[in-house]
Amino acid sequence: MESVIFHIDVNSAFLSWEATYRMRELGDTKDLRLIPAVVGGSEESRHGIVLAKSEAAKKYGIVTGEPLVDARRKCPNLVTVAPNFPVYVKYSNQLQQLLQDYSPDIEQYSIDESFVDMTGTRQLFGPPIEAAHKIKDRVQKELGFTVNVGISNNKLLAKMASDFKKPNLVHTLFPEEIASKMWPLPVSELFFVGKQTAKKLYSLGIFTIGDLANTDKKIIHDNLKSHGDVIWEFANGISDSMDKAAKKDAAPANRGYSNETTIAFDVTDARTAKAILLSLTETVASRIRADRSYISVISVYMVDHEFKQSSRQVTLPSCTNVTNEIYSYVCSLFDQLWNGNPIRLLGVHTSKATNEQLRQYSLFEGQNVEKLSRLDSAIDAIRSKYGEDSVKRASFIHADEDAREGIRHMTGGLNKAKREQ
Repeated sequence: MESVIFHIDVNSAFLSWEATYRMRELGDTKDLRLIPAVVGGSEESRHGIVLAKSEAAKKYGIVTGEPLVDARRKCPNLVTVAPNFPVYVKYSNQLQQLLQDYSPDIEQYSIDESFVDMTGTRQLFGPPIEAAHKIKDRVQKELGFTVNVGISNNKLLAKMASDFKKPNLVHTLFPEEIASKMWPLPVSELFFVGKQTAKKLYSLGIFTIGDLANTDKKIIHDNLKSHGDVIWEFANGISDSMDKAAKKDAAPANRGYSNETTIAFDVTDARTAKAILLSLTETVASRIRADRSYISVISVYMVDHEFKQSSRQVTLPSCTNVTNEIYSYVCSLFDQLWNGNPIRLLGVHTSKATNEQLRQYSLFEGQNVEKLSRLDSAIDAIRSKYGEDSVKRASFIHADEDAREGIRHMTGGLNKAKREQ
């Protein structure tokens, strides 16, 4: 039986979910999807990056990832809203529940994308295009947002199809349609082709996906090595490398763990800076332990109010995953690094991760480190069962009441709602 794969992609997910939430649950009459609008961080707290944009905003040249200040220059009347990740997680989960009515074989590829294996469902839901329209229309009616549905025989082509014209549409991209539908597209639109790869391909005279597909594979390999092999196969509609790449990325142990945060105010005292570093270290160390790993290199990264970057690192005598031990090195590095200038960004980075604990104990430290390690494991278990806010250090108990907001007891990278998604 020939495989039938759907790729379900939420249109402008964060902005669409934000609009749905505001209209359905808050009674707002303004649909953010129909006006120049973006979801982005707070400009006041300096997290001013466009996370999602409406089609109307796109017409002004606004792109995902650019600073809000640049987006506002392009469109002075731009409406900006801060992200609300708990809402987005809720709608994402609702979509997953709806898709389960159509197939037991669902792979959630990201918070707003899913692959659905519809092989053998024709008798239940009709031909693939008919079934895709049923899913698309039901999502819009019951959940309030729209999706694109791409249809093919493999995941790669289904994903490429869903990226065709948007929003709220169904597209097919079967092998016999590759030459007419995919090959004319710019090579930059091919899955796994980023900006740097596209520049390299341009230098080789390759501008469309068809150009890449019809170039000798050896030429691509000689210039882009194994990555070139993958994208050449993608250009020819071969999906095997998609699963292989995912497995390859997932297989090796994480070689390092890091978190950093842009601060809502200029930090001018060491006490506040070290409180932020402690909150970053809490998150980093918990992730290290979750992977049953240990690290042996720690670095502190800093950006001051004039955007000058600096960092300092240390190699530990023994690997560790103990929060207090990592934090003691972080503080020492900070003291060596900081010159007194106001700070706007701090980061804690670790590397040389291993799954083996190779430690040379001194005469006095062994028992203390063992106790701290058992304590950390107990705290991790409590937080896992009852939520990360169930256990806090005393120094963070009143953090939410601090007039200078933004110092949570676990900070950096993904916020709580996104980490729990």
